[in-house]
Amino acid sequence: MGYGRVGKHRKHQSGRGNAGADHHLRINMWRFHPGHTGKNGIRVFRLHKNREYSEAINLDKLWNLLSDEARNKFLNDKTKAAVIDISKAGYTKVLGRGRLPNVPVVVKAKFFSEKAERRIRAVGGACVLTT
Repeated sequence: MGYGRVGKHRKHQSGRGNAGADHHLRINMWRFHPGHTGKNGIRVFRLHKNREYSEAINLDKLWNLLSDEARNKFLNDKTKAAVIDISKAGYTKVLGRGRLPNVPVVVKAKFFSEKAERRIRAVGGACVLTT
């Protein structure tokens, strides 16, 4: 099958890619791709997203970081406090959702939310800031 002799099969009659999106193909772009052109937001010249990123864990998952053996040991013997270092599990911040068992616990973390700190202290535990 050919392309006929009248219309002629020319290479890129309206331009390659998005050429003409603001000019001769404007109606198509406005109709089927609204918001394609223009700017959005504020430029931040040196944005380091990784600086604000921190993996968080809630209070209700804290005891899961301990092994079953250690968990049972500290839950039964309330004279000793478990030390949970969340940074070893890849977390940096402790958030306050959930409840802790009424057992003292020492939590080591880089950041604590106010609610988490309040709840850890309420069960007789301590919050230790690490770097």
